[in-house]
Amino acid sequence: MRIGCVREQKDGEERVGLTPESVASLVARGHSVTIESSAGEGSGFADSAYAAAGALIEPGAATVWRESELIVKVKEPLASEYQFLDKDTAVFAYLHLAADEPLTRALVDAGTTAIAPELIRLPNGVYPLLAPMSQIAGRMAAEVGAQLLKRPGPGRGMLLGGVAGVPPARAVILGSGSVGTAAMRTLVGLDAHVTVVSDDVLRLRQIVDQYGGRVTTRTSTPATIADVLDGADLAIISILIPGAHTPRVVTRDMVRSMGEGAVLVDVSIDQGGGAATSRPSSHYDPTFVDEGVVHYCVPNMPGAVPRTSTLALTSASLPYLLALADQGVEEALRNDPGLAEALSTYRGTLVHRPVAETFGMEWTPNPFPGER
Repeated sequence: MRIGCVREQKDGEERVGLTPESVASLVARGHSVTIESSAGEGSGFADSAYAAAGALIEPGAATVWRESELIVKVKEPLASEYQFLDKDTAVFAYLHLAADEPLTRALVDAGTTAIAPELIRLPNGVYPLLAPMSQIAGRMAAEVGAQLLKRPGPGRGMLLGGVAGVPPARAVILGSGSVGTAAMRTLVGLDAHVTVVSDDVLRLRQIVDQYGGRVTTRTSTPATIADVLDGADLAIISILIPGAHTPRVVTRDMVRSMGEGAVLVDVSIDQGGGAATSRPSSHYDPTFVDEGVVHYCVPNMPGAVPRTSTLALTSASLPYLLALADQGVEEALRNDPGLAEALSTYRGTLVHRPVAETFGMEWTPNPFPGER
């Protein structure tokens, strides 16, 4: 198979879809790999390293797109890249279509086979390609929150863990999945007063068993969320419904109740955001203030640590890329139900129901046996 990897175009995005090690594995199996020049520089991988691994280096993205059967990216194609979409080139990238109607329609109109790795699911319910980025985003959310509470800036000027005679900051995490768990561990390590709100009662029991009184747990209801956010110093929203738009569980009134100088980190912004006040920001302009609360809503948070993120991402994705290349896209989808669940658009149709319902678009059932 002819595989291409292009330089990411999203603001502040310096991750890359393939490492030289990934390239070497694909080339050893008889596949050809073309890398857009400088695609890996932000993650610390020079063109010479890719060439040594057996890749062809191409100076422009257009040729890489045109000559590849499978394009491997990290983030979704941007509007400037829609011109490259076609029916003969499949795309493997973190698409998060439920928050991006223009891209969804562009993929359908172009007839592109689009695979969203964040939707790959194992039989035990684990999302193996979402987990590593979620863990990074969760840790970063806690670190970012701690920094934004400090001065200079509009934060309250608080040390997250307090000191003797001064209570720690009150941190609230909405969601108890991979992001929420990683954020919780980091915040506990910083000695914050942590409350986790979730509708997963079993997970809350596990947290209590592990952390005891160091973490307060609450079952998620609108009243509970309003109660814990009132006067909170830091809120981290880590709610995920795979493939669907994040529900807006935090109202504007709830944000206002946190008070001046509080911080809200919305990791769910990739899927539309969980607060009424959330809107996408960027690594170059990461924060804004609404209702007196400092908001951090960067959709590609792990892009701030591209070396770590790229290594974690590519090690998790390589087995699936090898399957797609060795078997061909359609046969690989047919043979792996978990991979098939990641199919989002196919031959001019939208095959992911939650996205269709979000945008009021027509859809057709997934033609492969992956949907459960």
